[in-house]
Amino acid sequence: MREKSNDPGWLFTPEGQPRGYIESDALRELWFHTGTNCNLACPSCFEGSKPGDNRIEFLTPGDVRPFVAEAIELGVEKFSFTGGEPFVNPSFLDILDLALEHRPCFVLTNGSQPLRNRLPRIVEFKERPYPPAFRVSLDHPDPARHDESRGKGNFRLALRTLGLLHAEGFAVSIARLMEPDEDSEAVDRRYEPFFLEAGLPPDLPVVKFPDFLLPGAMAHVPNVTERCMTSYTSAAQRAGYMCAYSRMIVKQNGRCGVYACTLVDDDAQFDLGDTLRESLDVRIRLKHHRCYSCFAYGSCCSEVPSTNE
Repeated sequence: MREKSNDPGWLFTPEGQPRGYIESDALRELWFHTGTNCNLACPSCFEGSKPGDNRIEFLTPGDVRPFVAEAIELGVEKFSFTGGEPFVNPSFLDILDLALEHRPCFVLTNGSQPLRNRLPRIVEFKERPYPPAFRVSLDHPDPARHDESRGKGNFRLALRTLGLLHAEGFAVSIARLMEPDEDSEAVDRRYEPFFLEAGLPPDLPVVKFPDFLLPGAMAHVPNVTERCMTSYTSAAQRAGYMCAYSRMIVKQNGRCGVYACTLVDDDAQFDLGDTLRESLDVRIRLKHHRCYSCFAYGSCCSEVPSTNE
């Protein structure tokens, strides 16, 4: 296993302690960032996505195809997609169609009009051997609070989208924001009346995330050291970090790079190379402030089952 960089800031904390790290031994999931362009401009978006944004550029089928082929050779189990809003990318349905030929797919979406406009073709995908699954953002179990950042009426629109996808037989879940010192189970239960209203099961999976802040933010969080990782996490827990089994393809300045995970695309030190194979040979130092969220909260964008289940 090689180090990505000899930069002291990559290898050591400001106090001179070796940073914690993760080593990968397999590729189980490959993410594709479809671009930071989005139909919404949410103030708290950790990708900084908004209409016309191209910090991360649109992927095309030609970009995706070689990584799909390489991932299959490496034994990948699932392809996953995030944005921005994937359905804003004009090539996304073709990209999804390509990936569904080979593996199950998972799509993160805001569940608003771009998806709804493409629903007839999405419905066709349910006949595929590997139909896609969808996670829709419902930030709060209070429509007014959700709509404060996502726009008036978007909570109900996303909820109806969830109901339509579920009625067509697709697996669905939601993502929400965590509150400081919240009672997570109580907050999750507040969604149940809305789920029932939309014809969804009351125990629909709810994935919770802390505030990841905006791209490039310099958050003041504790540094994750090697001692932290060996003292407070087991080998099984370390294997559950996304960077242990997952990678993400990011297109910037016309080049597709392989990043360590879905949360660190604002730091070029997490660009692990041009191929999936070379990226799996890199020791990933937990330098990003969002790495602390994985350590402290168990944050994880993935729905790949644990190898220990």
